[in-house]
Amino acid sequence: MPLTITIESPRQDGVMRLLDMSSAYAQSLYPPESNHLLDLESLERPEVTFWVARLNGDIVGCCALVEADDGTAEIKRMFVDPLARGRKVAQMLMEALEETATEKNLTALRLETGVLQPDAIGLYRKVGYTEIEPFGSYEEDPLSLFMEKALPKS
Repeated sequence: MPLTITIESPRQDGVMRLLDMSSAYAQSLYPPESNHLLDLESLERPEVTFWVARLNGDIVGCCALVEADDGTAEIKRMFVDPLARGRKVAQMLMEALEETATEKNLTALRLETGVLQPDAIGLYRKVGYTEIEPFGSYEEDPLSLFMEKALPKS
């Protein structure tokens, strides 16, 4: 069975396992004030679209798109199980959320990531994200990197 990317509920065991792994990873790298993770309830809000990546039926990755009131959206909770890395799961998740964002006529996608995550930063740069100043409610943080990608008009 190939890799599949579908919009699903975050409230399922395999996803919660990934969210726990993601939280533990972030907490191992950054102090609490530099962690900006959404909890499960926040991922279930109406303005959030949540994707699940499955490999041979097993949940191996996830990400969320949180729409803002200004025609943009933020990518949150992008995470791939370490055992599934190197299979382009994150890249396919990015493609899925960018396609949906374009269909929704959003103008740009933004994200915050940590400076101690070179693989994530490399992926975001590879798919066209560039550094920007803090956005939304974020404040300047030497451990955070803020990025954005303008979207084509559909």
